[in-house]
Amino acid sequence: MSSSPLSKKRRVSGSEPKTGSNCSSGNSVQSDPRAAPTNGMAKNGSDVDIDEGLYSRQLYVLGHEAMKRMQNASVLVSGLRGLGVEIAKNIILGGVKSVTLHDTEPAQWADLASQFYLREEDLGKNRAEVSQPRLAELNSYVPVSVHTGALTDDFLSQFQVPGRLGPFPAAGRGVCHSKGIKMVVADTRGLFGDLFCDFGDEMVVTDTNGEQPLSAHDLMITKVMLPGRLGSPLVLEGVGGLGAESLGPYTFSIGDTSSFSEYVRGGIVSQVKMPKKISFKPLSVALAEPDFVVTDFGKFDRPAHLHLAFQALHDFQRQHQRLPRPRSEADAAEVLALTQAVNQRAPPALKQEKLNEGLIKELAYQAAGDLAPINAFIGGLAAQEVMKVAPGRLGPLMTTGRWQCCQNSRYDGQIAVFGADLQAKLGQQKYFLVGAGAIGCELLKNFALLGLACGDGGEVTVTDMDTIEKSNLNRQFLFRPWDVTKMKSDTAAAAVRQMNPNIHIMSHQDRVGPDTERVYDDDFFEGLDGVANALDNVDARMYMDRRCVYYRKPLLESGTLGTKGNVQVVIPFLTESYSSSQDPPEKSIPICTLKNFPNAIEHTLQWARDEFEGLFKQPAESVNQYISDPKFMERTLKLPGTQPLEVLEAVNKSLVSERPRSWADCVGWACRHWHCQYSNNIRQLLHNFPPHQKTNSGTLFWSGPKRCPHPLTFDESNPLHMDYIMAAANLFAQTYGITGTRDVGAVAELLHQVQVPEFTPKSGVRIHISDQELQNANASVDDSRLEELKSSLPNPEDLQSFRMYPIDFEKDDDTNFHMDFIVAASNLRAENYDIPPADRHKSKLIAGKIIPAIATTTAAVVGLVCLELYKVVQGHKRLESYKNGFLNLALPFFGFSEPIACPRNKYYDIEWTLWDRFEVQGVQPSGEEMTLRQFLAYFKSEHRLEITMLSQGVSMLYSFFMPPAKLRERHDQPMTEIVTKVSKKKIGRHVKALVFELCCNDDSECDIEVPYVRYTIR
Repeated sequence: MSSSPLSKKRRVSGSEPKTGSNCSSGNSVQSDPRAAPTNGMAKNGSDVDIDEGLYSRQLYVLGHEAMKRMQNASVLVSGLRGLGVEIAKNIILGGVKSVTLHDTEPAQWADLASQFYLREEDLGKNRAEVSQPRLAELNSYVPVSVHTGALTDDFLSQFQVPGRLGPFPAAGRGVCHSKGIKMVVADTRGLFGDLFCDFGDEMVVTDTNGEQPLSAHDLMITKVMLPGRLGSPLVLEGVGGLGAESLGPYTFSIGDTSSFSEYVRGGIVSQVKMPKKISFKPLSVALAEPDFVVTDFGKFDRPAHLHLAFQALHDFQRQHQRLPRPRSEADAAEVLALTQAVNQRAPPALKQEKLNEGLIKELAYQAAGDLAPINAFIGGLAAQEVMKVAPGRLGPLMTTGRWQCCQNSRYDGQIAVFGADLQAKLGQQKYFLVGAGAIGCELLKNFALLGLACGDGGEVTVTDMDTIEKSNLNRQFLFRPWDVTKMKSDTAAAAVRQMNPNIHIMSHQDRVGPDTERVYDDDFFEGLDGVANALDNVDARMYMDRRCVYYRKPLLESGTLGTKGNVQVVIPFLTESYSSSQDPPEKSIPICTLKNFPNAIEHTLQWARDEFEGLFKQPAESVNQYISDPKFMERTLKLPGTQPLEVLEAVNKSLVSERPRSWADCVGWACRHWHCQYSNNIRQLLHNFPPHQKTNSGTLFWSGPKRCPHPLTFDESNPLHMDYIMAAANLFAQTYGITGTRDVGAVAELLHQVQVPEFTPKSGVRIHISDQELQNANASVDDSRLEELKSSLPNPEDLQSFRMYPIDFEKDDDTNFHMDFIVAASNLRAENYDIPPADRHKSKLIAGKIIPAIATTTAAVVGLVCLELYKVVQGHKRLESYKNGFLNLALPFFGFSEPIACPRNKYYDIEWTLWDRFEVQGVQPSGEEMTLRQFLAYFKSEHRLEITMLSQGVSMLYSFFMPPAKLRERHDQPMTEIVTKVSKKKIGRHVKALVFELCCNDDSECDIEVPYVRYTIR
């Protein structure tokens, strides 16, 4: 049972459609609700709560309205092999109303290649019945039932979305389209995949791309026209929500303005997303008139050939009641002949002049294959299409997708495609997986199904220092509610051992970085075959990238952002590294905008976050340092600019002028601070810059991005005002260890006793209007004020029994007042500046810097990662063999490209890349270590390079401009001794080699760029 705090929920209302969980067939099995974990969850349906604690990351992808509609969708998944269980897993995690599993076949050995909820002891049992309890554990809001009978018309009519894995019965196709039931048909054959959607004659999509609406505030309205780049339609806010009609890409009309007064300033123009009606072809029509998804324009003709070949493959299966045998020339020839017959019957627009016989035969060779990565990719796509149906949000797949990603054993489906040799290689692999979150869970599942590290000598090491939280359960599918608070790596490792008992896996809880290089040392990395990243931050990714470059190990890198995902493969001596190309840094909000001139809710939320840190964390930390650190004052006075004054002012307030002695004092502080921020400071700003002030150019100062503010008047009957007081007072009390209260009435009584000083704006107060002006200002420190503050502070020795309690911001606990403060502080400031407020959900997204996430994208991305893993294990040496992938399931869009080759540099006639280095054996055969003099001479004689500067990390070991005395001293010292003395750090016993960076001159004394040096000491 989860021990996390109760989450905030939202009431959802709607109609109650008939579900598939009450099947009429005698073979139907319904999940037992008593088996659901007692975690406070309930079923989805017509009158349910959206559990924001569970669905928080998905809500930022779909939105509340889409989730509300999706929770009324009943889904049938027919066919529970690898692809079917992948789709079922994703849509159950997504939170539909109910899921019914249909399958009439028993589990076989070949199913174990990709069906991760089947065990060897399940062979011979019905696949749906065995999978049902394991799938039901994923989300107790979603009832999961089983149907093992025939798919009749009456049975199909119960569902909003039936998904069929494999050829769909002809009768089923007809009833689905005629009755308006949405249908998704998906199939995988080895490295080939097939996906078709039929969402009826008229589907309404409310948002075709999932992107945030655009807006602009820098407006100058003349009469009827104003410039714009936002597209149609638009709404002009600030003037009663006046509508706008687009006239072109750069202009739009706001209609008749004769009833309005003259335009003064301000206004925000916002894009409005309009519903779009879409019509789908039924399957019978789409087979003759297909529209294809082209993912690789180097192979743009292949979808048409595969479209014909898949139909021929279905004909073969109907005739022989089996699939073509792996690598059977006779069966492949028959499939080719059937494809030629299908091509002859095809309409002129589809008929191919010459079939790609090699491609068609390859499909036949692999048809019996069943690959977990392909199922993960197609399953992620198919599940996302299912989840678009009920909400009508995000653009559905309007085309037919044909993809090519080209004894009894659980790996039979994989051996049928790649052969036994690759299977043996997979079993011997040693891989390091960094991260056991959403991507990490999917990778581990695929590793187990592939048989990675399941043989002699193989091992997967997974590390993650995080514990499981409730919000993880929506997409990190190896975890269950009763796993909350457990370590991710341990729990994930145990879960995949259940999927494949043969996997050799070791779980750690270490953060990768310089601090753990004693754990992940030279021996560890040198023994690896590759690394897979499943990280959520760029710094850790770049660190692992550097380690992979140094140890020359392949790196599989991937990431997701909502419905978007990417895959990058890094191959030694072949591709660039992850760090070779980086996204531009995020634009920061100017300081002056945050302090005085906000114009968007993002500005007020960042201001509120800064307020939180500046009120409840930094002062408490400074006070504790003042009490415990004798050198605190000395270090503080050495800080640049006005920082010494700011720090000591905060300490003085915390210990002297604003130190509370009771809960009533905390309420009084909150009230006075409210008046300071939302009334007094705004009045001072308007005193400096009156509403009608003009600049030197004659334009209004308060125009364009500068929104003219107005002060607020405190009103205890205003819920937002009281929200601020309650949150601020309780947080302020916590920093002093004072007990607060949630009794709003009691706080209101205390407010009546608070005396708020009268405020009069002052002249001579300097307010900077731009960051450039702020930088140019002479930041002089008032020394007399510094001395006054120093003398007013109590002696630290008198405060030894006192300490404060800094508060670290935590967005996911709705009982701790953190988000209460952020929402209230931000929205009050937004009210000051007439900025539309943000609800708690949006505020948490922005202030908490939450990355939107959904299980479907993760599954699809990891499928692509593992397809590249096959190639890495096979040992491909050509750049064009590998593919970086990019996808956006909202559109949907898929793109693949060759990785970028590693850049080549040159000195003399020697080419080198980031993967190259100088190898120098530091210890001589005699046992003596190389001195600096010998090191310099070695490069001069062996490489014709004169070293002008030599460094190790941030330590400068040698430079041509060093003082002669220091140079003479170091010349005859061993290299490791110099490193130890300069860095003031001992070299660990785990370190086999040091990295030196060089600056060199060639024979002509020109500065040239050269590789780094690996200096081996052990």
